[in-house]
Amino acid sequence: MLALCPTRLLTAAGFEAGRCVLIEDGCIVAIVRLNDCPATASREGLEGDLVPGFIDLQVNGGGGVLFNDEPTVEGIAAIGRAHRSFGTTGFLPTVISDDLDVVDRAMRAVEDAIVQGVPGVLGIHVEGPFINPERRGIHDESKIRQIDQPAVELLTSLNRGVTLVTLAPELAPPGIIEKLVEAGVVGSAGHTAATYEEMRRALDEGPTGFTHLYNVMSQLEGRAPGVVGAALDSKDSWCGVIVDRVHVHPAALRIALAAKGAEGIVLVTDAMPTVGSDQKSFMLGSRRITEEGGRCTADDGTLAGSALDMASAVRNAVATLPVDLAAAVRMGSGNPARSVRLEDVTGAIRRGLRADLVLLDAEGRAVRSWISGESASA
Repeated sequence: MLALCPTRLLTAAGFEAGRCVLIEDGCIVAIVRLNDCPATASREGLEGDLVPGFIDLQVNGGGGVLFNDEPTVEGIAAIGRAHRSFGTTGFLPTVISDDLDVVDRAMRAVEDAIVQGVPGVLGIHVEGPFINPERRGIHDESKIRQIDQPAVELLTSLNRGVTLVTLAPELAPPGIIEKLVEAGVVGSAGHTAATYEEMRRALDEGPTGFTHLYNVMSQLEGRAPGVVGAALDSKDSWCGVIVDRVHVHPAALRIALAAKGAEGIVLVTDAMPTVGSDQKSFMLGSRRITEEGGRCTADDGTLAGSALDMASAVRNAVATLPVDLAAAVRMGSGNPARSVRLEDVTGAIRRGLRADLVLLDAEGRAVRSWISGESASA
């Protein structure tokens, strides 16, 4: 049994001092007072805040690897290593709009990665190609297509892990989204020009999330609330947000927080290959993407994902929003776990959950992480 004894431990009650977490066989077996730590446990003192490991639902790449270009176990492992150094202990490799054979290879690679025990892989995020070309952003218009029954069969074929699908609900034939949800797929609206009314009807079919709120979706207007209005008005949905000081104005983030509450906000990175790499440019299809000043853009200025990592997202949330560190951490751990129905597996420091943890220093930077109780330095 391993006993981790940090300066502070984040539990359901908030940050607590004088506590240690007991780990056995990769799982949390108890949280006890220091004085009650079993003498038989291998005790390790830690300087800093021990918090649940971060879970990133939108990871296009990292460590010089773009998932679309390397939909392999090796590609997933390289991306995971890059993001783990920033406290990410669970992630969904994200394949953006592409041919369905690429999506298929990505899904099979995720299955194999889970079987082989690649640390941190929780499933896959398929972002497109079932999106609205009017709101495609950096996505390749030639890859965009309407969702149909063969696509549904592919999207519901993952045998291990979570499948999160971002699509434009206004372009989906009636009943298609419901089929996905009934098969266990987590649906999210994104890259969409839906009206408020269309989005409300889609929510009745079962999508629970909104992908990178405010970006490439119909905006909130007084007489046309759009997708943003539907997201902020929906009590039961979650909203992914990219808090990188680039994608969304701080005031818009505070409005989202006021409408959704801290429990409705999920921090994501939408990270590209430059994260965790010295590489500052890469190809996205036929387009050159360059990172400069924390922005990843094409030659015409179109944003192309981000240069964000999860530890920075948490720090930015504390600096930008009226939330404390505990709430910001939960936006990057417990909230995403709940959003993809993994709250009984990971996302919190609680008895029975997997020991996915990260140690933060006084500046909120990741110093060390544990995935299923296995340690690695940042």
